[in-house]
Amino acid sequence: MKIEKLTENKIRVVIHMSELSTDDNDINNIMRNAIESQELFLDILKRAEKEVSFYTDGCKLLIEAFSSLEDSFVFTITKYLPNSSTKRVCRPTVKRKSFSSTYNHIVCCFEDFDGFCEFCFAVKNLHKLCNDRLIKNSSLYLWKDSYYLILNGIDRKSENSYLLYSILSEFAKFVSFSNGFESKLLEYGKTIMKKNAIATGIKFFAS
Repeated sequence: MKIEKLTENKIRVVIHMSELSTDDNDINNIMRNAIESQELFLDILKRAEKEVSFYTDGCKLLIEAFSSLEDSFVFTITKYLPNSSTKRVCRPTVKRKSFSSTYNHIVCCFEDFDGFCEFCFAVKNLHKLCNDRLIKNSSLYLWKDSYYLILNGIDRKSENSYLLYSILSEFAKFVSFSNGFESKLLEYGKTIMKKNAIATGIKFFAS
């Protein structure tokens, strides 16, 4: 089990199938059984508290699940402070995200620039992701108060391609997989970073 702290309120947990006490390899069944017993998530939270100082007492939790192509499961856990001061029991809510890993051209939308910076911070320590030529080029545009990241030439054979998609899903929304939307951004949007947007974001904004 690998636990990484993305922000003060969010962690990512990667678990290999061999670490689960089940022969089931279906993400839906595993998530359903895990929620009923809560043993898996209680163990994750205990380890997260110890390893990365991620404390969840008195917080609501959102748990998002991904199944990888390498017999691993990726859980993203986000904590929210309750609105009232009354003590509540934290029961996990599960939301599965879906996306396609069959495209080598992607446009993603971040609600604001801070979202893009948080994404850069999340991939900052993944040196392979940034240096193994996984992406030929990335650019960032501003259009209608949202920030659009264009990824060109994604190497779908790279072992890090799935990890890239899953991290992007945590911070952005996929809006297009064709060149048409990019043309619209080039015509109507404002260029923020024309080349190597991810590397630039990591260097200057992922402190």
